[in-house]
Amino acid sequence: MTQRLRRLMIGWGAPLVSGAVAAMGQAPFDFLPALIAGFVAAFWWWSRCASPKQAAKFGWLFGTGYFAVTLSWIVEPFLIEPEVFGWMAPFALIFMAGGLALFWALAGYVARQLGGHPVAYAGMLALVELLRAYVLTGFPWALASQGLVDWGAYQAAAWIGPHGVNLVFLTVCASVPLVARRRWVAVPVAAALGGGTFWPIPVQDISENAPIVRMIQPNAVQSQKWTDDNIRKFFDRQVAFTAAPAEAPPDFVVWPETSVPFLLEYAGPALGHVAQQAGGADIVLGIQRRGEANDWYNSAALVLPDGEISEIYDKYHLVPFGEYLPFQKFFDRFGLTGLAAMGVGGYSAGDGPHLVDVPQIGQVLPLICYEAIFPQNVFSAPERPALLVHLTNDAWFGNFSGPYQHLAIARMRAIESGIPVVRAANTGISAVIDSYGNVTGLLGLNTAGYLDRPLPPVRKATIYSHIGDWCALLLILGVVATAFQFRGPFSVDAEEGQA
Repeated sequence: MTQRLRRLMIGWGAPLVSGAVAAMGQAPFDFLPALIAGFVAAFWWWSRCASPKQAAKFGWLFGTGYFAVTLSWIVEPFLIEPEVFGWMAPFALIFMAGGLALFWALAGYVARQLGGHPVAYAGMLALVELLRAYVLTGFPWALASQGLVDWGAYQAAAWIGPHGVNLVFLTVCASVPLVARRRWVAVPVAAALGGGTFWPIPVQDISENAPIVRMIQPNAVQSQKWTDDNIRKFFDRQVAFTAAPAEAPPDFVVWPETSVPFLLEYAGPALGHVAQQAGGADIVLGIQRRGEANDWYNSAALVLPDGEISEIYDKYHLVPFGEYLPFQKFFDRFGLTGLAAMGVGGYSAGDGPHLVDVPQIGQVLPLICYEAIFPQNVFSAPERPALLVHLTNDAWFGNFSGPYQHLAIARMRAIESGIPVVRAANTGISAVIDSYGNVTGLLGLNTAGYLDRPLPPVRKATIYSHIGDWCALLLILGVVATAFQFRGPFSVDAEEGQA
């Protein structure tokens, strides 16, 4: 092997492969050893970077490999109407993966500039991932800690949140390479890996008198959902599922996002029919509405047994380039709108988190699709709800990784908040999730049907629900400040570094 080829493999292949391997730890693969191995390898290779520039390049390539695999579902929305948007699909993945990887490049550069210790890089990665959750409206999808939701380690999120768990995981992975030089490190690393993996996850007891919740899943493929031949078929299918008899009739029925094919102002008779078929249950369903200023909203409506529309919630955390376009005036020149947007200007944002009082359940917090990926959306509610209701249309995400990752994120919100989640998805995956993140009932992907389950209880408010991400931020800064006092045992001088 020539020296040039070796440098190419180390300089480009090592970070890209490490990132791709780490991505195997996320759904639908859920292979935890790959998540650990990918990050351990990355920290080892990064510590051999001879300069901040090399460290930044490594971080960018590592992040690009990771996000390109984890977020491969991002191309799916562009393939719903391939003749219009299909050409954008590869660019969307390239720019998304490469753009998010810039955060990891920044982490690599700063950590190397200020010392080069691998634990410093772990701390900086945790810090930029926290920034990624807020900057430019935020996008905290595919955190490394997301891959831990099936394991006991993620229960710690009830105290330190997703970014605190992220910090602990990254720090442990960064410490593995230190074992060769400082063998005593093996003891805490092994304890952290073993304890975090096999720590038991509590299972809740559900009362025999718990309300019964029914999730409706019509399996309306996005490319067919709004065609003239299918609009009535999918609506009637949902009505039939709502009316289906059961030994224990449901108290609460949940339809998915945008599941009603009529604007709210014209849907009165149809919603009255739905209420009649629900047999006395309260109903929350996804619907679109037009405001007084001719603006459009992606909404959820509470329909009472008498057909009255009791409350309306408007989605407020909208998807950039999906439900609205930043710099709209610029894109208007080319006639472009968001992929899922109604009207020329896209959707308008609602006023913020809003609790809906469901008579047979109590206060519930609606989260429409994308809103569930932000824990701050849960803790910004005026009061603590008894239930999170997640209405989503995951038909946009395809059939491979997107719907499974979105389900994992909903489970994260339950663990962090101590609040159960009821999730109704258009094509799946619909589920009931208890307040420890256990799935107590599930309706699989691409399945038409309904799911009846008793509602798990809410548990005591978690520490994270009180303090949010401030604890994680302080822990991250503490780790970074401590690690910057030392040079990593694998750090090398410029003349020994990789090209």
